[in-house]
Amino acid sequence: MSEIAMTSRPGSEATATSGIDTPAAAGQGAMTSQKITVGVDSRRDAASNPSRPMRLGVAGPVGTGKSSLIGMLCRELGEEISLGVITNDIYTDEDAQMLRAAGVLDVDRIRAVETGACPHTAIRDDVSANLVAVEDLAADHPDVELVLVESGGDNLTATFSPALADAQIFVLDVAGGGDVVRKGGPGIARADLLVVNKTDLAPHVGVDAALMEQQGREARDGRPVIALSRTDAASVERLTGWVREVLAAYQGGGHVAQDPGPMAPHFHADSEGEHTHGGVTHTH
Repeated sequence: MSEIAMTSRPGSEATATSGIDTPAAAGQGAMTSQKITVGVDSRRDAASNPSRPMRLGVAGPVGTGKSSLIGMLCRELGEEISLGVITNDIYTDEDAQMLRAAGVLDVDRIRAVETGACPHTAIRDDVSANLVAVEDLAADHPDVELVLVESGGDNLTATFSPALADAQIFVLDVAGGGDVVRKGGPGIARADLLVVNKTDLAPHVGVDAALMEQQGREARDGRPVIALSRTDAASVERLTGWVREVLAAYQGGGHVAQDPGPMAPHFHADSEGEHTHGGVTHTH
């Protein structure tokens, strides 16, 4: 069982956060909040809800190719699935701008959330800003079936709350080192899909991509792993095939959002932009 705060505005669908009340936004009307206890059955009803678009989270460390993967999915699936994209960055909308400039979707279908805090905060601790962004996108484009939500680049432990992501992909890349899978973390072990990205670069960085994929499978207790290269059509098809399958399960009412588990314990200091991980305080 988990405690989730439901926040709503008059005339809009309620949104959920991980126990953090959201203040009223200027010009958006009064907001009300109440905390409710959500069990497995309630989460099932909320997660598999074909009346709203599916939300697919894409997380992973900085530089692993999350934005490029989302761009690839938009190019490959945009003709058959009505898509939208939400990006997360701390102080900019750079990832959204890059995707718009690449022409992967109509520019109004690519929205940005500026988190103003650690990237994991807006995808796990208080997901209300992302839920509102998805709701607004769906209101403007009622045909949207699937919204790809990109996390800001973070570390190996950042995962999406199931209140935000109906399913999630965790992305690693070979340039991060051949031992990165062995370092573990909830995303590596329990995200719905693990992608080992940029495998075409493996010979240039001295990494055995096949071994990374094998280690990923060993760490994931049967959950799927895809070794991906944009130059390998077969691997791209495996990725798009997985997305088609999980979307079909969601639309058929048979998909339940899973929680990979929380990130490692950490402390956010009172100083703006300053926080502590593993006893070391730093700023973004």
